[in-house]
Amino acid sequence: MHKPIKYVEKAVTVAATGAWAVFDRLNRIKQNPSPTPKWSDKPLLKSYEKSKPPLGWPRSTDSLCPKCVPEIRQQILDGKLPYEILLNEKVGEIKAQIVERDGKILMVKDCPKHGHFEDVMSIDPEFSRHLEDVFPGRDIKAHNDEKLHNHGSSTVKYGRGAVLTIDLTNRCNMMCDPCFMDANQVGFVHELTWDDIKTMLDNAITIKPRRQMSVQFSGGEPTLSPYFLDAVRYARKVGYNSVQAATNGIEFAKSFEFAQQAAEAGMRYAYLQFDGIGNAANAHRKVGNLFDVKLKAIDNLHRAGVEIVPVITIVNGINNEQVGRIIKFALDNPKKIGFLSFQPVSFTGRDEEITDERRQAQRYTLSHLAHDVKTQTGLGEPSRDWFPISFMGTFSDWADVMHAKESNNDWGQLSCGCHPNCGTGMAVMIDKETKEAVPVTAFLHGDQLAKDVAKVNDAARGKFLTVVGMALALMKNYDPFQSPTHFKMMDLLKKFDKNFNATGKDYGKVGPDRTMEDVMKRRQDRWNFLFIAGMWFQDLFNYDFRRTEQCIIPYATQEGEISFCAYNTGVGWRNIIEKMHMTATLTKWYEEHGRHEIFAGGKKVNLENKDHSLVLKDEIVTLEEQRDLDKLGIAKNSREEKIRARDAKQKNDPAYNARMAQLYREVVLKEKTPTTEGGFISLDALAKPANGNNGNGHNGNGTHASKPEVAEPVAGD
Repeated sequence: MHKPIKYVEKAVTVAATGAWAVFDRLNRIKQNPSPTPKWSDKPLLKSYEKSKPPLGWPRSTDSLCPKCVPEIRQQILDGKLPYEILLNEKVGEIKAQIVERDGKILMVKDCPKHGHFEDVMSIDPEFSRHLEDVFPGRDIKAHNDEKLHNHGSSTVKYGRGAVLTIDLTNRCNMMCDPCFMDANQVGFVHELTWDDIKTMLDNAITIKPRRQMSVQFSGGEPTLSPYFLDAVRYARKVGYNSVQAATNGIEFAKSFEFAQQAAEAGMRYAYLQFDGIGNAANAHRKVGNLFDVKLKAIDNLHRAGVEIVPVITIVNGINNEQVGRIIKFALDNPKKIGFLSFQPVSFTGRDEEITDERRQAQRYTLSHLAHDVKTQTGLGEPSRDWFPISFMGTFSDWADVMHAKESNNDWGQLSCGCHPNCGTGMAVMIDKETKEAVPVTAFLHGDQLAKDVAKVNDAARGKFLTVVGMALALMKNYDPFQSPTHFKMMDLLKKFDKNFNATGKDYGKVGPDRTMEDVMKRRQDRWNFLFIAGMWFQDLFNYDFRRTEQCIIPYATQEGEISFCAYNTGVGWRNIIEKMHMTATLTKWYEEHGRHEIFAGGKKVNLENKDHSLVLKDEIVTLEEQRDLDKLGIAKNSREEKIRARDAKQKNDPAYNARMAQLYREVVLKEKTPTTEGGFISLDALAKPANGNNGNGHNGNGTHASKPEVAEPVAGD
């Protein structure tokens, strides 16, 4: 039996459906042209004006050869080819086909030199079809960007993106797998100067459409940069609302004061590396107490006023069993965690030279994620509750139309206009008091809501009618009987108002002038809108240039802004730019600055204490490492693969075996190596040892030589 208010709300939804029919019909009359806001030189796009890349399957796209690219990149790094070749030629490019086969979606491609390649893109065609069907289309084409977007086939062409990533340093205080950048292993330091950082942030706000992106300082480990706090302050100063750090959390766990300093500087979010629940679940990172570090970092950051986004790199056979545990941990701590970012592994950086066997065993896709969430938590239906991240673009468009004519409208809304194969997510509404959790699209008809809102946007009315249209669309698509027990229709309307500032009500500021009081005010909301996101970055085996050109996570570099995937994988812009702008060799750096502390090989981080205020239930804590790959006899990471390859090579290397045999005779058998005299080995050196042994532990007749007795030392001698 539902609460009486639910029946009242049901009546309101019926009335809203009728009111919408009238509103929609009138709204089609003499629709206004799209406005051109201050932050764009081009008008906003109506829904039917948005372009889309080729979707569905089978389809053809442009990809890369996983073997050609590293070869050509190395020639550029060695100075044998100019890097400008990447701007003018289609380096390593080949055609790829995306097809359905045996209930899976595959990318298949052939290189005339290196042969056939294929990889899995989805294990659920229906799920993937749903994501592509509801994709709303690309954002406005990027403009005023010629100086920053000029990278040949890798050039970003659409929109402004959602997160501008700036790697402050390639130094890191960990040494783990997987790693996009192969941190601490490239033989040199690439660290931005203060002038570099300011220039990148100043340049970023010149591109149009000028959207309110998040600025994420990354690395390496960004907190190792001497300019970390200054960079956060400056990003906030130039106008960015959301300043983030992609961090392993070690420095924040070690010092609450440092977390406070970051918050005061303007850091709003910590994108915290977080691979599982329990130290065993994080053991592959080779830090002895890494989970303790995570808990302490979350506690310190939250107390300081920074919001936390756990970022989970999911590797099949390593930590895919942690998906449900991590979500349950977030559900148990709704006042501290409002966003989860799962990132299926990308085989790049330290893992680019992966074997086919390990790649196939460890491959994890967005479809795997949706099904693991369902299987391990019972939350959501993959083809109903999961949407492409770009689905939110329709709602960003609504806010852009609503605020278009405001005098202080200097920034557009954040718009995640990425390709539907790049990212997906499911929103869950959680009652912070009772911890009841329900997928939002279980009680809000997402597909139809987006279609209704697109109609409101296309009419391009003034602010009042745009807000009315959204309110009616929300109410008509709301099902009160499927919503959480204590959730009300008014809570839904307030949520949208809080996120898009429709009424001007003060829920706590989020801009550069945000204070700790504003942070606490926004946290008073009873309802946590937990977003479970999946962001799948490309590697050379599944690379698709249609995804690259509408990237929403560009890197700001000394050579312009480059797509996340083109920088970390693709033709390998990271390797090239960091080498071009190398700060110092490791040897020179260590001479001038000394070595920074690195936690590896099981080394523990020294914490003042392990106290925290998070809810941690014993039943979700992992006590043993996941051993799937061990059982299959497959290497878990690039280091293990290299060791196995070395051992196999040495086993079949006669020269190596001869060296080992010689060492055995010299070290174990204490034989002297024959020495030459004038180019000849003397007969005495070839004579049998005095004990009758022929040098291999046997008498000449094949029997073992007797060994002289030697007094064995004992304790006390």
